[in-house]
Amino acid sequence: MNLSERIDRLLERVEKPVRYMGGEYGCVVKDPASVDVRYAFLFPDTYEVGMSHLGMKILYHTINARDDALCERVFSPWVDMATLMREENVPLFTLESRSPVREFDLLGVTLQYEMSFSNILEALDLAGIPLRSADRTSGPFVICGGPCAFNPEPLAPFVDLFVLGDGEVSTHQTIDVYRQWKASGLPREEYLRMAAQIPGVYVPSFYDVSYNPDGTIAAIEPKEGTGAPKVVYKALVNDLTRADYPEKLIVPYGEVVHNRIMLEIFRGCTRGCRFCQAGMIYRPVRERSMERLLELAEKLVRATGYDEISLMSLSSGDYSCLPELAREMVQRFSAKRVKISLPSQRIDNVLTDTLKETQKVRKTALTLAPEAGTQRLRDVINKGVTEEDLVRSVTDAFEQGWSAVKLYFMIGLPTETDEDVLGIARLAALVRSCYLSLPKEKRAPGLRITVSASVFVPKNFTPFQWAAQLKSEEVTRRQQLLKRELAKIKGVEFKYHAMDLSYVEAVFARGDRRLADALERAWRLGCRFDGWSDQFRSDLWRQAFAECGLDADFYACREHADDEVFPWEHLDAGVSREFLLREWKKAQKGERTQDCRMGCVGCGMRRYEGACQ
Repeated sequence: MNLSERIDRLLERVEKPVRYMGGEYGCVVKDPASVDVRYAFLFPDTYEVGMSHLGMKILYHTINARDDALCERVFSPWVDMATLMREENVPLFTLESRSPVREFDLLGVTLQYEMSFSNILEALDLAGIPLRSADRTSGPFVICGGPCAFNPEPLAPFVDLFVLGDGEVSTHQTIDVYRQWKASGLPREEYLRMAAQIPGVYVPSFYDVSYNPDGTIAAIEPKEGTGAPKVVYKALVNDLTRADYPEKLIVPYGEVVHNRIMLEIFRGCTRGCRFCQAGMIYRPVRERSMERLLELAEKLVRATGYDEISLMSLSSGDYSCLPELAREMVQRFSAKRVKISLPSQRIDNVLTDTLKETQKVRKTALTLAPEAGTQRLRDVINKGVTEEDLVRSVTDAFEQGWSAVKLYFMIGLPTETDEDVLGIARLAALVRSCYLSLPKEKRAPGLRITVSASVFVPKNFTPFQWAAQLKSEEVTRRQQLLKRELAKIKGVEFKYHAMDLSYVEAVFARGDRRLADALERAWRLGCRFDGWSDQFRSDLWRQAFAECGLDADFYACREHADDEVFPWEHLDAGVSREFLLREWKKAQKGERTQDCRMGCVGCGMRRYEGACQ
């Protein structure tokens, strides 16, 4: 019985066989004998989550556009499938050809979320690939990219190389260098030496880390003779209009989280929210032209049959031609009943015209992100929005026929007080009053207000990388305080995150490579799918930290000294340390920094050739 037949027999026994079937409309299947390089792309979560990820779609498309390479998809098998795979000795396989992952040349892994790290070890083990890079003498090189690659240290012993920044060009460069290395016949380590010269590539085994007696880092230095740079600068694509973007998409058989066309209208953000890692590491802002977006929309609707187009970016309301783009898209696609949607919006954007256009086909819930309950705290985090902005935004939406509003906040931000927490409930009540202030005949029926409050996690390469996360008991107290207050407001639903999960996230967000042992121990104890609340085991994580002699509070709950060396000190995300520290000091004073579209704020991006043009 061949591998494909063995897989088919497993599918009869699992909860969602569609996760492992492959063969969807739009997938690319190539003959392995016709290419030089076989690239497996692993999204370390379930199929329905990974198939919603735009980055995977972009890289899958751009690799398969090459004649000399192929890219096939891999997702983390759910617990039931992983158990059966071990019982039946079925290795981790790709969807396109059902080939064992260990037979590929390169294994790319996207790092979207720290709580997926244990799934990476699970995938390597299921594939039959040694967990630690030092133990690999054959098989694929493991390459990781994505936002969490900007603090790669907790994964350093498991990964051959990391790619920082935009992947459209650097992915091709790693493939080109692999072809050169393969033709050379040189030892395995030579590929790493060659790859280390690519802009944005970091080879962790080429660096030594030393520590101070108090456990903080003393220095991070490249090893002699490796040729590794002292500082690794991120890869940057300056012209987004000309950058590769898929004109065809894989259409899943079953439901996925975001089952729609996603159009990235621009990359980066100029706002400078101090908690937001994406807003820092994806700088500078680069817009995709309206003409290219309309061209892509036409091709993707024709190729997929989807009935929704989401205009994606970190702050879509800041796109310079948004009302015109929305209007043109509605005109082109309304006859096909294709809905145009916007992700979470800043509440200081004047979105009335755009809302009028996007609601012509079908309305969805309006999603706004005030982040904090009082103006004082919004100034601390540099959110730059006011209560008046919120009133105007929701009133405009209610007048245009919306009746569902989602409001996103965070609990535990630096300098937060009980007054700030209670301010969240006051804003929810204000939104309700805006709805009720309209004449009854002008209101859409069924007012729904959802308040979501995540737990603040200090992230690297943000001004709050120096901040401490609140202790679990205090976060829980504040969550309950808000829950009681919101219960007094009719029609408001409250959703909040479990503190113990956010705590482990904070540990890894600011962790160093000493955490690798704890990560491996937690995985061996049974931790996986840690981002899923029904799978997360805080008791096993505490056990793993204790057995490895690590104080998790040292990473999560400690305010760092201004001059402390961070585990990511040898990496450059574009924003300078000087800028981030200046912003941290301004936050503590409650001082704001202007949007850099209003004038350069000296974040450091101008050091990159072609940036901020």
